[in-house]
Amino acid sequence: MKTFPYKKGIPGFRFAGVAGGLKKNGKKDIGLILADEPCTAAAAFTKNIVKAAPVLIGQKRLKSGMAQAVLVNSGNANACTGAQGVRDGEAASSALARTLGIRPGLVVPSSTGVIGVPLPVDKIVAALPALVQHATPGGISNFTEAIMTTDTFPKIVALQDMVDGQPIKVCGVAKGAGMIMPDMATMLAYIVTDAAIDRKLLAALVRENVELTFNRISVDGDMSTNDTVLVLASGKSGQKIKSVKSDSYVAFSKLLFEVMKRLARLIVKDGEGATKLLLINIKNAKTAAQAKQAAMTVANSPLVKTAFFGQDYNWGRIMAALGRSGAQFDMAKVAIFFNGVQSVQDGQGVQKNIARLKTIMAKEYIEITIDLKAGKKCCEVTTCDLSYEYVKINADYTT
Repeated sequence: MKTFPYKKGIPGFRFAGVAGGLKKNGKKDIGLILADEPCTAAAAFTKNIVKAAPVLIGQKRLKSGMAQAVLVNSGNANACTGAQGVRDGEAASSALARTLGIRPGLVVPSSTGVIGVPLPVDKIVAALPALVQHATPGGISNFTEAIMTTDTFPKIVALQDMVDGQPIKVCGVAKGAGMIMPDMATMLAYIVTDAAIDRKLLAALVRENVELTFNRISVDGDMSTNDTVLVLASGKSGQKIKSVKSDSYVAFSKLLFEVMKRLARLIVKDGEGATKLLLINIKNAKTAAQAKQAAMTVANSPLVKTAFFGQDYNWGRIMAALGRSGAQFDMAKVAIFFNGVQSVQDGQGVQKNIARLKTIMAKEYIEITIDLKAGKKCCEVTTCDLSYEYVKINADYTT
């Protein structure tokens, strides 16, 4: 498995990003992914009961398992906009379909930005000719820029590997920095591949890998209305991914998982105001569900997160979070390690390591390993600290 130069393109796809006037700062805010032909497609969406209009449209259209174009706007979430929001989303995507000469059902819309503001359809439609004109195989950087909101850097991962002797490419882009928590986050992720795969197999792979990647991250414990992870397979490589028991399926699954995992961690690394990347590793929990409960409770604890921001060596906050997580364990058996240095043994602090542990608290990446000694199940969750800057960004978001 190795990286490849995504700017040279991914067989079967073109990308574009333009400024349509949706953002006040004049930056790119409308993006397009365009496939040469209809592709196998599968997606995962937010589990929030409050779903944005583009999520409702996308869920309906992707039941066919096919898509050819993705139209994304930033600067406006088109969420909590009622029936008019759905009509607006359909109008914008239908206009793109007419421009491309394809069926509207093959266009998947996505939006990200402020909730509760009507979608400026006229601006989007006016930008479509330029958007289509600028679509090129190497335009992925422009697309990525167009979908960003509070992100501070573009998130692109491009990996390839040999599958049954044939090179397969998988390239993913994502946006997200705040309102990040499963399922999934205020994030959009689009992954394209030149593999050929049945839509049912692809849907199963997306569900499985999203649960292990995008559903294992948190910045602030908030769940968005617009979350979307969409995978498109052009089949241009000619390499067909076969049944779930085949070597090709296993190899492709590993490739897709790695792209998703790296994108997910880039989102957390770019967490709003974050200064530290934290990996919460729960070991030996009683059940898989309890392992995830424990990991997410620690990851989302404001007291834990602010302690790491302040470089305050306060392992007691981790113990307290574990105790209210719902996981079953004996507190007198718990062991905790920071970057491999033990901070807690048998539920009590390790005094001899305090000096080393305080030094570790100053690092930008810290792995917190928690051994509950209650079973054999594990879970990893990636999170970040909570800073003054996070409050500032979100206090001023709509103004």
